[in-house]
Formats: sequence, C-alpha cells, structure tokens
Amino acid sequence: MTDIAVRVESLSKQYRIGGPQARYNTIREALMNMAAAPARRLRRLGQPSPENETIWALKDVSFDVKKGEVLGIIGRNGAGKTTLLRILCRITEPTEGYAEIKGRVGSLLEVGTGFHPELTGRENIYLNGAILGMKRADINGKFDEIVAFSEIEKFLDTPVKRYSSGMYVRLAFSVAAHLEPEILLVDEVLAVGDAAFQKKCLGKMGDVAHEGRTVLFVSHNMASIQRLSSNCMLLDQGQVVTRGATIKVMERYLSDQRSTSAVDDIYELARSPGLGSRARISGLRILDASMNPTKRLAFGEPFTVELTCRAISRVEDVSFLLGIDSLYEQRIVTITSLEAGELFSADAQQTTTGRLTITDLLLKPGIYSLTVGLFRSNEGIDRVPSAAHIEISNISKEHAHVDQVTVGFLQLPNPRWEIVGQ
Repeated sequence: MTDIAVRVESLSKQYRIGGPQARYNTIREALMNMAAAPARRLRRLGQPSPENETIWALKDVSFDVKKGEVLGIIGRNGAGKTTLLRILCRITEPTEGYAEIKGRVGSLLEVGTGFHPELTGRENIYLNGAILGMKRADINGKFDEIVAFSEIEKFLDTPVKRYSSGMYVRLAFSVAAHLEPEILLVDEVLAVGDAAFQKKCLGKMGDVAHEGRTVLFVSHNMASIQRLSSNCMLLDQGQVVTRGATIKVMERYLSDQRSTSAVDDIYELARSPGLGSRARISGLRILDASMNPTKRLAFGEPFTVELTCRAISRVEDVSFLLGIDSLYEQRIVTITSLEAGELFSADAQQTTTGRLTITDLLLKPGIYSLTVGLFRSNEGIDRVPSAAHIEISNISKEHAHVDQVTVGFLQLPNPRWEIVGQ
C-alpha cells in the first residue's frame, strides 16, 4: 500500500486577465455565435495572440506529500500558493495536469469557505461534517470540542453571515481541525485572528500532525512555518523553485528576496499609515570592516550600518533606530542613537546621515533582517520593517568552533564555566 497522501503531476492553471468579461447569452445568440465562429477564426489566422491576456498562476508543478507529513509552502504574493490549495480542495479546476488526493480533506483557505451564510454556526458544523462524509453520531462526539475551541458558544445559533471575520475564522478552523480530516489544507487566513488564537491554532495543528494526519500549510510567517514543518516548498511565479529542509528553503527564499530588493534606496518602500509623512529613511547601506558595501559578513566581523534620512517637513530632536531580527521574525536587539545621546534636527528637504558601527555583536551564522526607523521621544516618525537582510557566515578560522545549528542567535565572547562539585 502506498504511503503517498497527495500526488501532484504537471499541474498548471491559466487565468485570463483584462479584456471584456463574457456575459450570459440567449439561445438565439449562442446559435448565431456558432454560425459566425468559422469566419472569426479565419480572420484571426496569422494574427499574434495577445499574450498579455493570460497568466499562468501555476506552471508544471509536481510533488508528493507522504501520509503524516507537514509541508510548509512559502513564496511571495502571487507565487501561486493559494491557487495550488484551491485546486487540491477542488474549488478550482486545473488547466493542465492532475492531483491525486487519498483521504478526506479539510480546508481553511479564506473567510467563509465551506460555510453557508444563511445557516447558523451549529448548522454549519453539521454541514461541514456531512461534506467530509462523517455520520451525525461522529459529529455529535466532536461537537462540544469544536464549540469550546472556537469560543463562540454564545453565537452558536446565530447565522454566520452576522459573524465578524475573527469569529468566522475561529469556527472555521475549529471545524476543520476537529472533524478529523485525513488531510488538512490551511492558508494564511489564520492571520485574521488575534495573537492568542493564532497561537492556539498553531498548537492544534501541531497536535494534528503528531496524530499522523497530513497538513499543507501556507504562510508568510517564517516562525510558524519553522515550528510546524521540517519540510518546506518554495514557489515563485507559479513554479516550484526548491523543496527540502525548512531552514534551507527559508534561507533560499530570503536570499532571493535580498537579491531583488534595492536596499540602497528604501524611500518608496511601504510604511504603516501615519509613518513617513514628516521624515523618511531614504537610504541604507551595510559596510564591512573596510567600509565596503556588503550583504555577507564573517562571524565576529565588525560592520557599519549607514542610514540616510530625508526630511519632508521640519523635524527636531530625532533619533535613528536599528532593529535586528532573526529569520523567524524575532527581535534580537534594538539600538538607537538616543542611547548614545546622538539626535538631529533637519529642515524640509534636508538630508541627514547616521552611522552605527557594531564591533562586538557576535551573531551566530544565519540570515538576519534589519528594521530601521526614526522616532522623537515616544513618538514614531518612520519605520521600515525588513528593509534589508544580512548573512553571517562561519568562514573565520578564529571562530571555526561556533556550530551553526546551535540553538540561539548570539555567541557570548568569553563564557566561563566552572565545575564546583560532583
């Protein structure tokens, strides 16, 4: 008996973009179109087809997922991740290729998927169970667990069309996770919930995986992907770039992100509402010990981060900020010029450059992101998360003893151990 739960072979999906949308025709119009079709085809002979009218959301994607495996799927927006899951749960038909799925599929792809808006939460629980092929007695056995996990007992007999997006997701995830599907497909929709519920969902998905069920998990949260899956797949422009150990695939993904981002000019990068209106970080450079621009540093090597600010209106007593984050979006350290008593003021259109030199921050080998910002007292003026990435490599003979897989991010310069008794 095969141990493959999901098999995808040469899967492709093409969408038409732009142009007029087809409308519903009468029988008379349909017959007239059939009669005129040969003439239209003759007129189009020799004319190039408008390539810009179609796009391949997926192109020749092939992979297998074993029973009990948790596969993380990552990639930039528009890479084809959601399209892939929609095909696997039979919401969308592929243009080419096929997918074989062995087992009941539970999915959580977007708010509202699988729920009937006019039915109550209670009725939708039974509806979803029936779709999964479960008997009513089996659903009854799981009903109390579903309600307790979702924390919406008070609104259980309210039509779900009146639910908030957060309530929708709570119930939808609870149903998908507790009705024991053999294969669980989860998209980024969990981001709709609050932090506590997201943590609760990740814990439940971990339990589902340990029970031997198969999980395909799409997320932009690297920490969640790393926590849940030891195996990961990277999609880009509808194609599989690589698949393998999660940490290696993440490093490839962030490496590709670095190579396509203009880290020297970040003025136009997106900001949260209200930030960057009075002053902006316009330039960012990472310099090695010889003051040469770089993105790769040796372990223990001093480096400098150079930030350029452009004032849009008059600002006073402003501090630069640099945050260093791990691959999993965990803050390691925050350094501000305020700590050194270095503040600046600037008139409109004036530029100011600040340099931070770091000589003794022993980051362990890996990839780290830099968040930069400006603030005055407790007021944020500008903030650019993940404005650039740096890679710390273990190429220095002096520090060859540092193990790249050791847990943690920092290496203490002179740790001292002493055995005082036995």
